Amino acid sequence: MQLTDPKGKMHTITLEAGKQFHTHRGILSHDELIGGPDAVTVGIGTTTYLALRPLLPDFVLSMPRGAQVVYPKDSANIVGMADIFPGAHVVEAGVGSGALSMSLLRAVGEGGRLSSYERRADFAQIAQDNVERFFGGPHPAWSITVGSLEQELDETDVDRVVLDMLAPWECLDAVSRALRPGGVLCCYVATTTQLSRTVEGMREHGTFTEPESWETMLRGWHVEGLAVRPQHRMVGHTGFLCTTRRLADGVEPPLRRRRPSKGMYGEALTERTAPTAVTDAPDLPKEPFRPNLP
Repeated sequence: MQLTDPKGKMHTITLEAGKQFHTHRGILSHDELIGGPDAVTVGIGTTTYLALRPLLPDFVLSMPRGAQVVYPKDSANIVGMADIFPGAHVVEAGVGSGALSMSLLRAVGEGGRLSSYERRADFAQIAQDNVERFFGGPHPAWSITVGSLEQELDETDVDRVVLDMLAPWECLDAVSRALRPGGVLCCYVATTTQLSRTVEGMREHGTFTEPESWETMLRGWHVEGLAVRPQHRMVGHTGFLCTTRRLADGVEPPLRRRRPSKGMYGEALTERTAPTAVTDAPDLPKEPFRPNLP
């Protein structure tokens, strides 16, 4: 349950018979909530708390973490833009704390399949505990493997692959073998250098369509009577998302028709297409300095 005080501070607790929740305002017995309805108020001392079953975004932001979680705004983008559908077979690498895994499991349902890969055993255990705590036990559609996706992945005819890892470009060979034609690869990276290398790796691989990249910024609004304004704080940059689709075997991607800007592919191209020094630039007329006086 999620307990919210009048100031908006939240506490997430797991109800167990005979146990108590302690705060500086008083003590609440779990038995007062067990078996009762959702969305009720309870008194702790002189303070009234709102008791609600937590939504997935609330649970993700309050659960124990081993690694930084994928924020709900990015999880929603991944589920929507990668077209994760009920019954899909999804492969995920970089489980972290299990935040994205829960969104993917919600999307594929019990009739789907989510195969997760995590290199660190401690992160995998934290993710497993969080997933089982949220769903009330092991999810029938989920399996988690401790190891690297490049070495462990032997699945084929996969519908979707989601990579949340440091170097997704290292997994393109394994992903290409696993994805069915038309399947979607979605990568979540934190920096511009990672994004650039991931996109260029997809283009050079030759088995993927032209990638699409974006980021999402979420800004809340304060609404109270006629006082309507943006909130002073917002969830800005968290990561970049990039999607592409698997081409059928033997199909070459269409040639790009956009002309690259000068210097976008490094110094080698710059030296052939642009001036290399100030002396190479055309002479410009020199004008005397004229101060801007009234």
